[in-house]
Amino acid sequence: MPTEEALFAAVDALLVGVPDLPVPAERARLREAAGVTQSRLAQVLQTTTQTVKNWESGRSEPRAPRRQAYQRLLDGWAEQFPSDAAPSDAAPADAAPAGAARADAAPAGADAPEAGPAPSGSAALDAPPSHPAPSEGPAPAADTPLEDPARAADTPSENPAPAADTPLEDTAPTAGTPSEDPAPAESTSAPAPTPTSDTPTPARTPSAPEAAPTTFPPTAAPPRPRATRPAPRRRPACKPTPPPAGHRFENGPLAVIDSKNGDTFAYCVGGLVLDVPAKTLPALVEWTLAEARLGQERLHRHGRDGDPLLVLTPGALDRYGLPAALTDDERRAGRLPDDHKAAKQLQRAGWKLTRRGLGPWARIYRPADGAKRHCVQLCVPAWNALDAREWDDRNTPRLPSMHPADLTRYLGAYAERLMTPRGTAAVTGLELMTALRPPTRAEKDPSTGEFTRAFNDDALTAVYDVVECEVPDEHPLLKGRFARHHLRTPAEMLMEEPYDWCRALTDEECMRPYLVAIDINMSFAAAANSLTVGLGGPTHLPDRRRPHPTPPGSGPVAPPPDPPPAAAAAAPPAAAPRLPSPFTPKGDRPTGPAWYATPTVAYAVELGFEVAPVEAHVRTRTGRYLDAWYKRLRDAYVATMADLGVTTAMSGAEFLEAMARSRQSDPTMALLAGAIKATAKGGIGKLRQRNRGQVGYHEPWPALARETWRPDIRAAVLANQRVGLHRKLMRTAAAADLYPVAVGTDAVVYPSPGPSPLDVLPRTPEGKPAPGTFRLGISPGMVKHQGTATVLWAEEQFEEQGGVFNIANLIKTDPTAGEGE
Repeated sequence: MPTEEALFAAVDALLVGVPDLPVPAERARLREAAGVTQSRLAQVLQTTTQTVKNWESGRSEPRAPRRQAYQRLLDGWAEQFPSDAAPSDAAPADAAPAGAARADAAPAGADAPEAGPAPSGSAALDAPPSHPAPSEGPAPAADTPLEDPARAADTPSENPAPAADTPLEDTAPTAGTPSEDPAPAESTSAPAPTPTSDTPTPARTPSAPEAAPTTFPPTAAPPRPRATRPAPRRRPACKPTPPPAGHRFENGPLAVIDSKNGDTFAYCVGGLVLDVPAKTLPALVEWTLAEARLGQERLHRHGRDGDPLLVLTPGALDRYGLPAALTDDERRAGRLPDDHKAAKQLQRAGWKLTRRGLGPWARIYRPADGAKRHCVQLCVPAWNALDAREWDDRNTPRLPSMHPADLTRYLGAYAERLMTPRGTAAVTGLELMTALRPPTRAEKDPSTGEFTRAFNDDALTAVYDVVECEVPDEHPLLKGRFARHHLRTPAEMLMEEPYDWCRALTDEECMRPYLVAIDINMSFAAAANSLTVGLGGPTHLPDRRRPHPTPPGSGPVAPPPDPPPAAAAAAPPAAAPRLPSPFTPKGDRPTGPAWYATPTVAYAVELGFEVAPVEAHVRTRTGRYLDAWYKRLRDAYVATMADLGVTTAMSGAEFLEAMARSRQSDPTMALLAGAIKATAKGGIGKLRQRNRGQVGYHEPWPALARETWRPDIRAAVLANQRVGLHRKLMRTAAAADLYPVAVGTDAVVYPSPGPSPLDVLPRTPEGKPAPGTFRLGISPGMVKHQGTATVLWAEEQFEEQGGVFNIANLIKTDPTAGEGE
């Protein structure tokens, strides 16, 4: 029962009414006249700097109890600094406030003392900050699998699908989202507010130390800062370009929803923090579509805008009646049961869920109203939506303890540079292809004046028949053709895969003390660049005797001789046993006819082989479907590495030093670099997504019904990656008589006299990389240092494991390198 005093206090509050605050411009004038920074005011009122900015710009209004305290403070300032005359003792307009000046001089990472309850009035500004800044942990980095575990595509008809972690395709089930600062301060030197126990606030970045508390008389102007040398500051990473005011997506593509002590906040990109009035999940969806101004502009003029994404923290899950974790049965199903309270709330409010239900990646929608979509996507990290193999550092996960503002910066940067996450990294990689090459467009009928749907020539527009040699073993096309456990041979199946090759060291190579592993940046994305692939269905040519199939496709070819004619002319006769064959993933010489994709056959012709496929399956409608996809991934990766201090202008020793420092410069951007690489790898693998147990063997699984299930395109990319790598191996051998001892996917191991790649990679007399060989650099297709080991260590591994392993997968000074970037 409430006490009599509490009841009378509540009645008095109603009698007093809501304080009448000055207009937003007057609020800013009074604060500036008092010489107080926005971050200092935010500390006193125990809120965020961005919230104060919103109050002063009119984007939001304070709520009780801060509204009464803010009103009292503004009334006190209004008496001291009337609007008709500017105070003579106020700080000059071009002078920095004292708090900001001391923020520049304060040592980085300095902790501020804790404070008691914030007093009101001008004297409140002398109170110290409420909490010390969170300490920065070690700089982890994302290490992701070669293919993402997507549960479903984006359409309302999608099916749930468990995850996978195998090279470039989904095969096994698993258990179970650039560039914005979370809350920028008033200036680059002013501190960002720190999280408090009762109000979620953006975490402070390392480059913005907390200002020391400053005291001065309420009526006196703050002292002019001394002309001291400013502390060195790192260039702010990932500064967004804010959209114009009033834009329908002005608050960004996504928001992280967090709730503490009854208050719910939406952390948006750029540091914006919105108050969320919604108390139920349906009300949250309504608020997102009606007021939040969230979403993303279409990436192609014929595409569609990105739906808003809400990322729910554990506090938000509790607020909206969702469990903090899924049970074992729910985790296996990938969703909450349909009779869950939250699902029933949505149903009663007229909202629908896709077939993957209310799970880690849920889509809540109503039927479209003409061209206007009514759809919101939910991401629940606590339910393993952001798998550590793709989005986090699996060795030292950071996402579970990441502050909502940092999580917003991370996922917002990903959305800005690639697209709003649509599921796992592989699903997003595949959706990015469709967003950049939409299958249809609106076309006006000149006779009727009505708009109809037309297909785009440069896109994948239909589900076509498949070729038997290109499909995996469980495909319905093979039902009755082979026994279930039959292992198809290269003559029965197109086996275009990355390299997994290793050999023993020669006596001469054992005299060199080191083995240096280099890793190709985003090798599969680079292989997709300028690659012509088939866009239509296959055409069977039963008796093809031409040199090689010019159109994209596949065909059986007899085993070529060994060594290749070009290799014999360019390298010593002993080169062939010391180089992998370009025609098989294991590097062995083919022993019989085998199916090959067009890039492999074309490379055989380049080497001087006489090849004549006896038949072929080709696609006559072709295009460079993946070019736009590659360029967006490239730009995102290069920009993110620039935020980590590694630029495309660097090479040699400067590049190696910058890469060694990059992991410690900005852990959040390091995670973003890993997520971009996972998107590239997973997107290629999803082109041949396999049955992961959703249906029976030789039964059609959901992925087969989408236009982007194209195993022939995946095979072409992997073949192009492998033969491109072999081409560089050949040129390196010809330039320096240097041969690899192991190749694992996109990692190459060379014996070296020194521990650095500079000790082994061939260079011209002018000191430049030899033409056509491996070049150190951050651009896709160039290489970086993966790790160094000793020859003695390698010999011990060969003796202990009998040579049935690949040392290229074990030599990793940086544990996040390799694995098919």
